[in-house]
Order: sequence, then structure tokens, then C-alpha cells
Amino acid sequence: MSPKTPSDQAVAHHGWVQAVITVLAGVIVMGVIAALGLWAAGAADLPDNAFPRVTAATVVTAVGGSIELAGDAGAIAETKAGLTVMPLSVTLAGALVIAAGFLRPLRHRAVAGAPELAGWAARIAVVWLLALIGLAFAARQNFAISLGDGAISDVGDLFGASPKVGFKADVPVTVLFGLLWLAGVLVLALLVSRRAPLPARLVRFQESVRPAAFAMVALLLSYVGLGVVTGLVVAATRGHTAETFAVILLGLPNLVWLALTIGLGASWNGRVDGPFGLPMPHLLDQVLRTPDISTLNLRTLAEYDGRVWWLAVIDGVLLLAAAFLMAARSPVRVRAWQHAVHLAVALALTVLMICLVARVSAHYGLSLLGIGDLGGGLSGQLLLRPKFWTALGFAVLWGLIAGFLGALAARRMHRRGEVAGDRGTGKQVTD
Repeated sequence: MSPKTPSDQAVAHHGWVQAVITVLAGVIVMGVIAALGLWAAGAADLPDNAFPRVTAATVVTAVGGSIELAGDAGAIAETKAGLTVMPLSVTLAGALVIAAGFLRPLRHRAVAGAPELAGWAARIAVVWLLALIGLAFAARQNFAISLGDGAISDVGDLFGASPKVGFKADVPVTVLFGLLWLAGVLVLALLVSRRAPLPARLVRFQESVRPAAFAMVALLLSYVGLGVVTGLVVAATRGHTAETFAVILLGLPNLVWLALTIGLGASWNGRVDGPFGLPMPHLLDQVLRTPDISTLNLRTLAEYDGRVWWLAVIDGVLLLAAAFLMAARSPVRVRAWQHAVHLAVALALTVLMICLVARVSAHYGLSLLGIGDLGGGLSGQLLLRPKFWTALGFAVLWGLIAGFLGALAARRMHRRGEVAGDRGTGKQVTD
């Protein structure tokens, strides 16, 4: 094996610098978004200077990491808690920044070898691994929970049952899922970007994959944009400014992508009980705050507010726009039925992703002598989970219809692979 030349060493060194900058920028952006959202939610007032650690925990959960909750209420009492949620505003911000940093050195290239792409991704992964470990060890804190005034507080003080609850990141799980999250971001970046180079063996797949992937990312970002505009209008006209900005900065995609699936016809199961509240419109809280598990879909929401049927209309318009965009970015030789299949598969995968990342599960309870939960707002449950097969079935149906109609609409415009002046003759050239 020949030794590395000075130019090769300079390229490698430059690659490590770019990897550090990419990861550092992503972590900083996620940390800032999380901190602003938590500050708007009132978390800056947490005791024991816990705000930075809660911010670190928020970033950990945003990349798929796991936070373990534990409680201690003395010898005769027990606390139980659990939390599963991803703050997707933080997730989206970090993904966009890291994807942009990953693609920047690869721009203006037609083809790149697999070893080169793997090497560049590996540098980012090594730096990201170190950042994950640091965030995981920083995300740990214990809190004492006040029982308030009255008999409950007196019992707690008498028997040493004043509850404490704490959290800490599960380091191995955080590292594993954090690396999987990074791999997903980098792969999706290569799929979406038209200018990103691919290994020669994969170039033939870009015509069927890249336009559909780009259309789905555009669809998701369009929903986020609509959500931001709606949130700003709500903050300006209806008050609750801090709470609205907290939702925008922490969980806006959780809401708007949930609305996307519901508009397609998907159903979710959920329940809200106790002091927990959902970071979403009061309408959803009404539907889910029932003694038993409730079903969340267009029909159940329409029983409280008929305007929710507009979600189906919005889905239809944006899906047709995404289908047109996909067809416009595809070669003209791709047939309408192929566009329909491509969009159906892409939309089904997108809905599957939403169903996996938008699930919510949270519970907290305090029991004395192992009997029941103490009242006074010291127990509660929050649950939101999808019906996968229903959601995927509707996604495939919508994708087939929208993909076919979008392909028909795009026939009138000049696209790649078409000879100017020969649109009606069917003459084509290869790209």
C-alpha cells in the first residue's frame, strides 16, 4: 500500500474539520431550539439549576435517545413514571443542519465512489458519537415534588414519603438510536438532493427514488410552514403567546404531521387523564380526555367541530402539488402509472415514519403502602398511538390517486428527457 501523499492528508484533515463543524452546528441549533422552547414553557424556573440538563435531555430524545425516569418516595411509598416522546421541532432543525453540512462538500459532483461517501459519513458519525455520549451524560437530574399543603403533605413528612422524581439518559440506547437517526438523516439527504453524487451502481435508481423523496420532504416542510403561520396568527390574535411559541419550538411537527395522517383517514388511539395536557388544540384534548381509550380520526373530531373536514381538503391539495412536483422532476419517459406507484410507496413510508416518531406515552403515579394513587393531581396518563395498517392503507390509496393525477398535470410542461418541440410526437432522448 502506498503512503498517503501530503495532498491526501490535507483532504482527510479538511474532512475532519468539516465533520466537526457539521456536528457542532447541528447540536448547537438543536440546543438553542430546545432551550427557547423550554424557556417559553416555563422550564427556566426549575430548581437546582436543572435547565441545562433538561435541555440536554430534550436534545437526546429528539434524536431517538431514551430517558429513564425514576422515583423515590421513602420506605412506605412508591413513585412510578415513564415518558416516550420526540420533540420533532428540535429533531427537524438538527436534521436540516446536519444534512446541509453533509451535502456541502459533495456539491458540484456527478458521481462519487462508495468508499468516499462512506468515509465522509464515518467522520461525521465519529464526531456525532462523541457528542451523543456527552449529551447523554449531561442529561440527568433529580427533583423533589411538593405535595402541597394539608393532610397529604403532613403524611409525607411524617413517614418520609415526600416524593422525588429524576431522569437520566440511557447511554447505550441513546448511542444506538442516535447513530441510527444520523444514518437515516444522511441517507435521506442523498436521496433528496438532486446535486448530491451517488456511486455509479446506484445512479440508475435516482430517477425513481429522488423525485418521490424530494416530493415527500417538500410535503412535510409545507405542513410545518402552514403550522408556523397558524401558530403566529394564534399567538397574535388569541393570546397565550408563550405557550404557543413553546409548541412551535418543541412539538409543531408532532401536531401538523398528525393532522396530515388524520386528513388522509388514519385513526389514532389515545387517552388523557390527570394533570397531563396535550400540546395541541383544545379540540383534541376534548376527544381524548375520556375514561377509556378514545379513537382520534376525522369522524370523532367532526363531532366536536365540523371544520376538521378541511384537513382532507388540505391533504388533497398539497398531495396533488407534491405529485406534480415529483412528476416535473422526473424524466418524461416515466409513465403515469409508475408515478402513481412511486408516490404511493413514498407516501406510505412517510406515514409510517410519522406513526413511529409521533407516538406519545407518559404516565406518573404515587402510591402509599402500595395501595392506589394519591389524589391532588399526583397521577396521570397521556397516550397517543396510531393504528398502523389503517394509516398505511389510506396512504397507499391517496398516493396512487394523487400520483396519477399529478403525472397527467405535468405532461404539458417540458421535462428532462424530452426534446424541445417534440412533446406531441413522443420522441425522447436519454438524460
